[in-house]
Amino acid sequence: MTTRPWNFSAGPSAMPEAVLQQAAAEMLDWHGSGMSVMEMSHRGKQFVQICTEAEDDLRRLVGISDDYAVLFMQGGASAENAIIPMNLLGLNPQHKADFVLTGIWSVKSQKECLRYGDAHIAASGGETTQINGKQYDPWTWVPPLSSWQVRKDASYLHICSNETIGGVETMDWPNTADLGAPGVPLVVDASSHFLSRPMDVSKTGMIFAGAQKNAGPAGVTIVIVRRDLIGHALPICPSAFNYANVAAERSMFNTPPAYAIYIAGLVFKWVLQQGGVAALEKQNIAKAQALYGFFDRSDFYRVPVEVSARSRMNAPFFLNDASLDAEFLKGAEARGLMQLKGHKSVGGMRASIYNAMPMAGVQALIDYLKDFERTHG
Repeated sequence: MTTRPWNFSAGPSAMPEAVLQQAAAEMLDWHGSGMSVMEMSHRGKQFVQICTEAEDDLRRLVGISDDYAVLFMQGGASAENAIIPMNLLGLNPQHKADFVLTGIWSVKSQKECLRYGDAHIAASGGETTQINGKQYDPWTWVPPLSSWQVRKDASYLHICSNETIGGVETMDWPNTADLGAPGVPLVVDASSHFLSRPMDVSKTGMIFAGAQKNAGPAGVTIVIVRRDLIGHALPICPSAFNYANVAAERSMFNTPPAYAIYIAGLVFKWVLQQGGVAALEKQNIAKAQALYGFFDRSDFYRVPVEVSARSRMNAPFFLNDASLDAEFLKGAEARGLMQLKGHKSVGGMRASIYNAMPMAGVQALIDYLKDFERTHG
């Protein structure tokens, strides 16, 4: 282990050190090929092997049946906000989709879909609410399933199951039949907690995730889509973004993000070596409990998110005295605690504690939080 700062960035985020070391060792010569992965033809046997192993390992990790295609795509989750409606709105002749809004990313998804069809808001956490006698601000809570109004003829229902900016996580993914909309596929943006916990793919029509949180570097987006949903793209959908084309060519319809796929494949193998997703979930629960537990015992810091909706991956918090924010961040960096500034849209602080962040890093943060409170409280 090298001595490196603790990187709490929300993404691109910290990578497992073992993955970085392996990538460095293979930079100039991948497995005796004499080439870097960045220099390989994406249709050559070496890269085909890399891509195939990455898909096979991901299927094993997440439990993906042959009923689903696994696609490695470009453009990030933001591009998928356009690619999804262009591919799936055609499932309904009226081009209708429903959205549950829980924060900035689901709002962006719904607004992007409006460019292509009818994007109905099925439920929203965008209002102030009372839960168990306590008031919560907009985007700090998840609307209860009983409030979701899903149309029976929607092409799909979209949720963002972990809002990176607001730190809101939807723990339970519903069966749309239980919402009175049997047959409506559930589409899940799982970007910022993919591979952090087991996910029931069979409940969904599609899961997608930008890799740069838990699954690899920026540049590749993982799409897991049920095969019967493929083949309904709108005429305006570009060929390179048509799921039918990408699936038929095993993610090589056009030149894929080859090096990002290679690194993602190394991450998948690392997760398997840790004992799989279920083993990492136990570690993630312990890390989140330690951090939130400290906050709940402190009167100096404030966590805005309703307890049952707190993200295990992204923990936003505020100092009660915002005039101390700059000093807090400066002191954190001096102790090797990096990227703790909150998103510009909400302010405050945010600690992202993805799979690659060990308990030692979380404890280092807690120690600093205690020291800062003691000297400034």
